Amino acid sequence: MQSTEIPDKVYFKIGEVSELTGVKPYVLRYWESEFNIVKPSKSVSNQRMYKKKEVELILEIKRLLYEDKFTIAGAKKILQEKARRNTAGKTAGKFPNNKTRDVLVDLREMLVEIKKLVEVH
Repeated sequence: MQSTEIPDKVYFKIGEVSELTGVKPYVLRYWESEFNIVKPSKSVSNQRMYKKKEVELILEIKRLLYEDKFTIAGAKKILQEKARRNTAGKTAGKFPNNKTRDVLVDLREMLVEIKKLVEVH
């Protein structure tokens, strides 16, 4: 999947997000119900308004599901682990004994890369 240039805007309507990501609006609404981290705000007229961060997240979900061939449950686990790592990174000074966890995270990333290589051949 090629890199998508996301315009520098504060909010995007669902049609714009659909066009940017190549994901149909009904799929975006479904993902919103499945991935609780995709939470567009609503305008006064009840239109979904996505922030740039959410558009990036949708592109990541699309990659996990369509390119990496994860199930929705698998994609959720990947995103949850990524969120945990981001949180752990922010609190790294508070919890110095994360070596085992870091090794497992690195191992998982390597396994995902190996899976991609095996699927190609």
